[in-house]
Amino acid sequence: MVIHDGARPLVDKKLINDGLAAAQETGAAIAAVPVKDTIKEVSGENIVTLTLPRRQLWAVQTPQIFRYDIITAAHRDVFEDVTDDAALVEKSGHRVKVYMGNYDNIKITTPGDLVLAECLLEKRG
Repeated sequence: MVIHDGARPLVDKKLINDGLAAAQETGAAIAAVPVKDTIKEVSGENIVTLTLPRRQLWAVQTPQIFRYDIITAAHRDVFEDVTDDAALVEKSGHRVKVYMGNYDNIKITTPGDLVLAECLLEKRG
């Protein structure tokens, strides 16, 4: 099952096909890109508590691809709050393979994202 966030309208066939191939290994795969920025964990008082090692951090995208039995069992059995389907599958005990996403596969959440999406679509022709 391919799950894709409608807020990411710049997905392409290659990203989907790469995900289908990656999911063959574990039954679950997510598109992601290595983060470019340094990521800090911050307390409730806005004090840095930890600088996370960037080499291990990836920004997750969609599509997220799962074998049908894995994703349906995760939705049936896991009752914790999660931010995406991959986290649900992780909580159910399954390994999730990360495959290289695309930095152009942006999520539209702010007005500035619309401007960037327009530029990226113009670049595609």
